[in-house]
Amino acid sequence: MAKLEELLHEYLDYLSIEKNRSALTRRSYEHCLKKFIECSGARTVDDLSEKTIRDFRVKISDPESHMKKGTQAYYVIVLRNFLKYLIKRGINVVSPEAVELPKIPIRQIQVMEYSDLERLLDAPKGESLRVVRDRAILELLFSTGLRISELCALDRSLPIDRGEFTVRGKGEKLRVVFVSDRAKKALKDYISKRADAEPALFISLSKGSKPKVLGRVTPRAVQRLVSFYARAAGIPRHVTPHQLRHQFATDLLMNGADIRSVQELLGHANISTTQVYTHVTNKELKEVHRAFHARRRKE
Repeated sequence: MAKLEELLHEYLDYLSIEKNRSALTRRSYEHCLKKFIECSGARTVDDLSEKTIRDFRVKISDPESHMKKGTQAYYVIVLRNFLKYLIKRGINVVSPEAVELPKIPIRQIQVMEYSDLERLLDAPKGESLRVVRDRAILELLFSTGLRISELCALDRSLPIDRGEFTVRGKGEKLRVVFVSDRAKKALKDYISKRADAEPALFISLSKGSKPKVLGRVTPRAVQRLVSFYARAAGIPRHVTPHQLRHQFATDLLMNGADIRSVQELLGHANISTTQVYTHVTNKELKEVHRAFHARRRKE
């Protein structure tokens, strides 16, 4: 009887080689499936029963697990995909269709007021290497809508003067992003202060008055710096790098961009993912409300 651990490693290799999934996706799937094996006690394919999977779902949905509904749904999606792979291999397991996806509430996007956004972008004060780096990161995030992983993977050879470049996003898909004049200036100011040979565009720096280059900046470091400047700007709620991606999308839509173009700029595979932004940008509904709501009260 095939052991699940062995099948798991074969499946992860399949994701990398046959499906061309990124290393990040592979790690994410591995984490989910190992957690399932650990929590369920499943050891062989015979243990992959509807009851085993249902018991696992009960455990991760327990309030004490503090797992969000969206994360629970992701675990179920990963399990279903693993089952599909096993069936493709000719292994007799429970049907993926028997594992229903949980209903989760539609994701609501919260955006900052434009005045808060401007204060955040203006928050880095000074001309030290660290400050100009942080200013360039904030401006580039808002200008391009890059994901944090995409930003951290950028190299110094970026053609800044062209005002556009190609980025490799989720699923190894390529897309073109565009750099605003403000972001372009911030990048040039930052690069002009670099005296190192590190190929990464954004570098990690040690603490102190004379910081040393420690290599490529990490996603965690970018999260910390965005949070730091949000507090410095007096923004009361938590702000993340992904928030600037939201701001990028809503700014485009509120200024008249069509949703298909925004989908391309964000690198979304499905238009439904982009549509979560429309609830805060629908100018036509606002005009309908203004024109027709409570008209009799004005008479």
